[in-house]
Amino acid sequence: MSSPTQVLARKWRPRRFSELTGQDHVVRALTNALEQKRLHHAYLFTGTRGIGKTTIARILAKALNCQAGVTSEPCGVCSACIEIDGGRFVDLIEVDAASNTQVEKMRELLENALYAPTVARYKVYIIDEVHMLSKSAFNAMLKTLEEPPEHVKFILATTDPQKIPVTVLSRCLQFNLKQIPFPLIVSHLRHVLEQEHINCDATSLQLLARAAQGSMRDALSILDQAIAFGEGKIEEAGVRDMLGAVDQGYLFDLLEALAQRDGARMLAIADAMETRSLSFDAALQDLATLLHRLTLAQIVPAAIGDDEPERDRIFRLAKTFTPEDIQLFYQIAIHGREDLGRAPDEYAGFTMTLLRMLAFIPEDFLSGGGKAGRDGGTPGFLPTKPGSGKYPSTPRQAQQSDRTEMAEIEKEGNSQEERAARNAANGDSRERTGPVPASLERDPTPVKPGFVQSFSHSWITIVGQLKVSGLTRMLAQYCEVKSSSEDEIEFCVPELHKHLLDKTYQDRLQAAVREYLDKPVRLKFAVGIVNGMSPAEQENREKQEKQSQAIAAIESDPFVRELVENFDAKLIVSSIKPIQ
Repeated sequence: MSSPTQVLARKWRPRRFSELTGQDHVVRALTNALEQKRLHHAYLFTGTRGIGKTTIARILAKALNCQAGVTSEPCGVCSACIEIDGGRFVDLIEVDAASNTQVEKMRELLENALYAPTVARYKVYIIDEVHMLSKSAFNAMLKTLEEPPEHVKFILATTDPQKIPVTVLSRCLQFNLKQIPFPLIVSHLRHVLEQEHINCDATSLQLLARAAQGSMRDALSILDQAIAFGEGKIEEAGVRDMLGAVDQGYLFDLLEALAQRDGARMLAIADAMETRSLSFDAALQDLATLLHRLTLAQIVPAAIGDDEPERDRIFRLAKTFTPEDIQLFYQIAIHGREDLGRAPDEYAGFTMTLLRMLAFIPEDFLSGGGKAGRDGGTPGFLPTKPGSGKYPSTPRQAQQSDRTEMAEIEKEGNSQEERAARNAANGDSRERTGPVPASLERDPTPVKPGFVQSFSHSWITIVGQLKVSGLTRMLAQYCEVKSSSEDEIEFCVPELHKHLLDKTYQDRLQAAVREYLDKPVRLKFAVGIVNGMSPAEQENREKQEKQSQAIAAIESDPFVRELVENFDAKLIVSSIKPIQ
């Protein structure tokens, strides 16, 4: 009969201070205290699960009771060290506070503490999850904890120090253990696998370390699971299936489709992810992580190591988007993850987040306003038709795509003629870049190039025709013309919206105005009191006027008045919306 295999978390539990990973600040303090014989009677170790609290407590117990004397480097071969490692040392009492919360258990423990140790130098009490003790149990141990017998040492451990009374905290020497850094977990797992003679690729190690979330015990437990899942070998595909992790290829494909403004392809990728039953919550988390890596590649390229998986693809995508776009997508991703629980279902929440990114991408991203456009296109990215490639569209998408293409072919000639007729009637050959609100079309006669003196009276119309989007368009809408001349226009922005006066947005707006007027006009901006003549104010007044008209129309409706008079009905004004 073969001997049972010991789990990796127990087999590779550190037995010396030098073997601990990621807790150098604690090791240094305890080592110095032991070497200088400056021993405290009570220690408190705090931190999340699986980072070494109980392990350090046992090593400290060995250091206090090693037969070689009180030392920072216990021998590990004497009877005391061997029995402590085996969990059978008579003078090491480990108490699970979660199972012994009553005051009677604590009193019994404290009464036994008065007796001298049986074979050891010190009687050591390790109380794990000490915050689970009752208030009466804490009160019972206060006196003994403050002035224990010379032969007694208390080592407390907890994951929630906020629940421990201050009177207990003040009697202990407290050490806050940190989560294990990601690179150290990867390094330790690699060392364990080398000793176990198991092959593993770098990507799988990173997936396992990331899933551990700073806990070394979790990392070793997940590694055990991965070995069993892969029948003794660890491969990336198997690790992803086991963890339910999202293949990074999906995320790169999503961002590439976003760069091409290809909404159909983005939905096809989301459908493929749903088919594999991948977690959309994890997908948004990983998407935010990828956007963070892209930002690092843009601002601190050295932070992306040479061994980084998909390194070339990361730098290629980093050249595609502007830093502002990536910051916006990152915010959308993390807020989309927060809203996932309130969405109708995870698929709807995930796709809505993707469509929100698509809606906020600059309209001129591919035509020259975005980074890809300025570089003459995105290297390596080709526009794709819906349903092409490895993400075939669903039958519904395919039918809709066919109908859309037929409609576009039928309307192409008519739409061009209609646009030409409209532009001729308006005296302007430019096409508008998007729909213009009614309030921005108050003056149907656009400003002709060269007539800058009439600029202050036509700014509302001009804003609707400028080739700007996003925050730059918002800046234009809140600008009020203060003065204008042949070569300079001065704007005033209200105090409430001064955050829009970023140099980038000012430069983009100036470039758009120069293109529209076809002359090098200089724009100046100032913050001050406005007269309410900006495009945004005009649009707001028009909306309020329409709202008032809608409310008046509802209130004067005979049927509504009859309900109010006969049935004491109340009109919910906030629910009334004008017909667009």
